[in-house]
Amino acid sequence: MSELPALATLRRATTDIISESELERKLKEDRSLVVKLGVDPTARDITLGWAVVLRKLRDFQRLGHTATLVIGDFTAQIGDPSGKSKTRKQLTREEVVANVEAVKAQFGKILDIGQTQFRYNSEWLGAMNFADVLRMCAKTTVARIMERDDFTKRWEAHQPIAMHELMYPLLQATDSVVLRADVELGGNDQRFNNLMGRTLQEAEGQAPQVVVLSPLLVGTDGVEKMSQSLGNYVSIVDAPNDMFGKTMSIPDALISNWFELATDVPAEAVRELTVAGRNPRDAKLRLAKEIVGLYHGETAGTEAERYFIDTFSKRQQPVDVEESPLPADLLVDGSVSVPALLVALGLARSNGAAKDLIKAGAVTLDGARVEDLTIPDPRGALLKVGKHQFKRLA
Repeated sequence: MSELPALATLRRATTDIISESELERKLKEDRSLVVKLGVDPTARDITLGWAVVLRKLRDFQRLGHTATLVIGDFTAQIGDPSGKSKTRKQLTREEVVANVEAVKAQFGKILDIGQTQFRYNSEWLGAMNFADVLRMCAKTTVARIMERDDFTKRWEAHQPIAMHELMYPLLQATDSVVLRADVELGGNDQRFNNLMGRTLQEAEGQAPQVVVLSPLLVGTDGVEKMSQSLGNYVSIVDAPNDMFGKTMSIPDALISNWFELATDVPAEAVRELTVAGRNPRDAKLRLAKEIVGLYHGETAGTEAERYFIDTFSKRQQPVDVEESPLPADLLVDGSVSVPALLVALGLARSNGAAKDLIKAGAVTLDGARVEDLTIPDPRGALLKVGKHQFKRLA
């Protein structure tokens, strides 16, 4: 029996489908599947890393299925413990609302907003009383929750695990029960949470959802997963030239992976671009152009490529540089901490990393190497970090 063409499309940029046979059976049903992706609005930019699962939701949407984006306005106030070695800071309701408003417009760069269902899980989780919570807890065991890898590691290391963290997988699973989800999408770090959705659905007499997991995109540093808190990210609302330059800065080893997870370039074309003997710079130029084109249009991709080549290959002084206002709180007695400035502008993931950049001579102002950790008011100067990142300080 021949494979469904849709299955090949949905398999791209995934590491596991639980189970593929269930997904194939559901795809053959004459109905629109409810495909769920839950997002906790803990930051105000959608990064290329976050976009991986949003693009998978888009794939289902293009195949005619119902894309349901669950905004975790309730669960974000708890904080997903996935992959965390300590309890996360709990956000206030006001912080969550501000983040939701910041990212809502960005979803339209990936999804067909007119065909996307937005649901807020405070609608049902906020309405639960204590008896409802106890009934929910009765559907699993402490032993099952403690199978979760990050909880196990913290337990063995004698690190605290707060009670509310143990509840998080059950709350996310309840979203799937309420929506009667056919499919749930997530990154690899969401495996436990998504499988708990299957457990609770079966306990409620529902058919268990298919779980589709995608790999986590490694950030521009080539080491850690892409994260705004680490500063190793590319935002989908970055200016075209910034987006292009950041992409060109990734290690060559990430090129194929970024093509698969962040673009629609066919696998065969990627293999041709990255075959041994070819200059990886050519592949990276194509990668950067594709990414800019996805979020700013084909013309912007072409212009960003031309700008990059003129600026970095022909060593011209950049003229069309994004202006970045100097954060007011950084200016103290007419001086600015350079490490704090780099972190605030997303040019370094931490103060320590910023100091390393300064020590290596990778930070300049108007072409002059920055050697001191504190400098006079730099507004109006051209800040350069590494080979490809420029900011005009305003």
